Amino acid sequence: MMLESFGAILTFAAELEALDRAFYEAAAQNPSCEGEKELFASFSRESAKGEKTALRVRRENVTEMILEPIKDFSSDAFTCDRGTPMEADCGSILATARALEGKALSFYDEASIRIKALSEVARALKSLAKKRKARIKKLDELPS
Repeated sequence: MMLESFGAILTFAAELEALDRAFYEAAAQNPSCEGEKELFASFSRESAKGEKTALRVRRENVTEMILEPIKDFSSDAFTCDRGTPMEADCGSILATARALEGKALSFYDEASIRIKALSEVARALKSLAKKRKARIKKLDELPS
């Protein structure tokens, strides 16, 4: 999907957060990930907040958005197959989580650059990126 406008970028951000929330909710319920249950539950809660943030920023800044289109920005590079976390082993779930977090971080970094004309929006996207970077660090601290 092409992200050619302010609204498309923030809509994709909200969708990304919602999909990740659902993934982490299911991962937290997987019996093979009992040791990571609280980590996945916290990631799910953070994604729910991220979704609300993206929707709030879109709603609050719609009147200020610049109508100049965004060029050559597609969601394809930032999507990932989430599989079925309830049926996967914990190692696969952790690998998927690392991929999701890396792609989300890349998306937020790139989106904040492309939408820098709206400083409040860019700050919100950078904040979401910072949270994803912290998640990656938590995942990297887990034993392999």
